[in-house]
Amino acid sequence: MKILNAKVHGIIDFGVVIAFLAAPSLFQLSETPAKLSYVLAFVHLGLVLVTAYPYGILKKVPFTVHGSIELLVSVLLVALPWVLGFSGEETARNFYVGFGVAVFLTWLLTDYKSA
Repeated sequence: MKILNAKVHGIIDFGVVIAFLAAPSLFQLSETPAKLSYVLAFVHLGLVLVTAYPYGILKKVPFTVHGSIELLVSVLLVALPWVLGFSGEETARNFYVGFGVAVFLTWLLTDYKSA
């Protein structure tokens, strides 16, 4: 059931950027997960700005491609604590796994053909 259109998804995307920027301070993440969170915030903002949907400025990336990228990112977010060696840090691990699940759920609920 695809209940999120491109406009609502775009609002969520800006929330994702804010969450990635706030997470290091809110959760007192150590160096690696904190730096990663800042990088992901700016990468996601870049994707938002180049996506062909209501909040994109350059509109170069089709919204369907944006969705494919988010699906891949959702899986990577879950794997990152183990890949980058911070799975022993409970808060950081839970943040990335939880965020990965949230991105996946957003992907499931978004109509990527609505833009």
